[in-house]
Amino acid sequence: MATLPSFAPFPEAPWRDHIVPEEWEACLSNWITLAEAHLSLSDDQFALLSAKDESLLSFLSSFMSETALNGATVLGTSKAARDLFRQCFVLVSKCLQIPSPPHSLLQWEFLSDFCRVYSKRRTSSLISRVSHKPQLTTSLNALKKWLILTLDSGLKGDLKALESRLKRLNHLVHTSPDVATFFLAGSDFIDGLINCFRIMNPPLRKALVTTAYLCLIGLTEGDPPNFSMLTDQLYSLKGAAESHKAGPLNVNDSMVAELVTVTPILKQVQRRLEESGSSTTRWRSVITTLEGFKKPGGNVRPKRPIKRKIDKGKGIVTEENDEVPGEMRMHRMSQISQIQDLFSDLGSGFISQLLDEYGDDTEQVVAHLLEDDLPSHLAAADHTKELSPERSRRKSRDIAPRPTPPQIPVRHNVFDDDEFDQLAVDLSNVHFGKRNPDKSADDILNDRSSAPNRAAILSALSAFDADDDERDDTYDAADAGLVVNDGTAEDADDKRKDANEEVLFRTYQSDPKAFDRDAATRRSNTRAKLKQQTGMTDETIEGWAVMLARTPHQMRQLEAKYSAFGGEQPILAPTAWRASPADSVAEDSEADGSGTNTPRGGSRGRGRGGRGGGRGGRGGRGGNVAGPSGEKDTENARRRKEASKGSRANHNRRDQRARKMARGGFPG
Repeated sequence: MATLPSFAPFPEAPWRDHIVPEEWEACLSNWITLAEAHLSLSDDQFALLSAKDESLLSFLSSFMSETALNGATVLGTSKAARDLFRQCFVLVSKCLQIPSPPHSLLQWEFLSDFCRVYSKRRTSSLISRVSHKPQLTTSLNALKKWLILTLDSGLKGDLKALESRLKRLNHLVHTSPDVATFFLAGSDFIDGLINCFRIMNPPLRKALVTTAYLCLIGLTEGDPPNFSMLTDQLYSLKGAAESHKAGPLNVNDSMVAELVTVTPILKQVQRRLEESGSSTTRWRSVITTLEGFKKPGGNVRPKRPIKRKIDKGKGIVTEENDEVPGEMRMHRMSQISQIQDLFSDLGSGFISQLLDEYGDDTEQVVAHLLEDDLPSHLAAADHTKELSPERSRRKSRDIAPRPTPPQIPVRHNVFDDDEFDQLAVDLSNVHFGKRNPDKSADDILNDRSSAPNRAAILSALSAFDADDDERDDTYDAADAGLVVNDGTAEDADDKRKDANEEVLFRTYQSDPKAFDRDAATRRSNTRAKLKQQTGMTDETIEGWAVMLARTPHQMRQLEAKYSAFGGEQPILAPTAWRASPADSVAEDSEADGSGTNTPRGGSRGRGRGGRGGGRGGRGGRGGNVAGPSGEKDTENARRRKEASKGSRANHNRRDQRARKMARGGFPG
């Protein structure tokens, strides 16, 4: 059997820009003719010829890639474009339904583009037929290994390629529950998504959250649903969230918190588990725990702004559904952006129709889009429709005459109704610039025509009193410095500030915990006393302590200011040894400053009989330096004392001190 003509590949964007409309229509017509020729073959002939035609497979691959990247609008709006769009779907369907589909059509890239171009309702049955084919499993396995490796690499990996592949894969995961189950088998993939979420890359984070959501929802859509794996994955998310909460990072900056906040994952899982009749408490407890990780205020809708009509005299603005087309409210635009994060191929105008259909409920819109059960009028609508910035106006029916608006008020000044305003000025007095530019300064001074009269000058001088002098303020108290300046309000503020600073610093030195920022410290007596002495609030006192801890140089300045030596010399008791013999009460009184015997001197005197007396006693000579003057023993004792002082005592003291300092760690 003769082969059919070859297909030309679908041109890329740079080539399409150079094709004129007439040539483009001819290309569409040729593609349609070849597609009809292939579709007219029987199933056996189609499997033998069409499924092995490389030109047809290349055309389908390029068609799906360009249409998925740029939308169906690249084909145009003609009838031929719609026919080619429909025939390409039929060609792919017949290729996937044969026992041995072509290898190029079983790659995950082609199937993801195919699911993106056509809806989930039309492609889910075809994807389920080939989801277990070895060629597709091999392709997905290679992709999963690359994704896990790149996710674990963090900043060292190719983040742009990672984001692009995740967004492309999400369309296939959304359509096929088997693919979602394949990626969630094990914990490596979900752990990689959680770890990669730490990178502060908002577009990549959206792709990570979308992938995790679609994979988890896919477990509930299988036949039968895989609730056991779903519960295990929810427990894995719970463990990851708890470990992130215990760590040093922000508890709300985890993928689990973002997932349960911006997506309806918990409500969808709970609803589908209840519909399945599962009554176990295992999944209920984990869902309750995950709800506790929602970010505060994450799903709160912004306050609805008040509309104010502005009459510009051009008619009345038509209002439909209580809103102006092209000027959406902020909360509506926020809802549209949230839905477009999950379904980037939907237009803002189509999403606005969905929100109108379901009462501005974002979760219901996302749920119906995932389940692909939209009403017929929305399913047949243009999914790429954008919001129109134009306004539709209608003519005003109120044609009653209106009064003329008041005129703009006119400003008035002091020159109103003067001779210039009345046009009665003498033209000889009107000039531009100097009146007489040829005159010099001498000419003007010599011109006495405008000089004042001599009589006026004399009358002014006669009114001047030469004896009336200014008051002499030489000896004023303030100017002479005879009054002590009692200070201004600024000086009083500085003194009060210094006093408060001293009170705070001394309290900080004695008890730093008095500045803690908790309720118990604020109710303590120390804090109450501080507030009474300084007149400061709790926040001011605690802020002063925080700033003092952050500035070490201020701490040193305050220590030098309030801890310096003031010149006060404490009274020190004498520590020198005093001999106090039993028969000398006068010396005892002088040594201790009282009329009693010194215990130290008394005990030592009783043991040895005094320094001089002891030595004299041992020699049998007796005598005491404190005895009566004139006696022989007293004089001898005094001579012996002075004689031994120069030979032993002072030198021994010096040597003992040197040995003591050496024992203290000094070299020598």
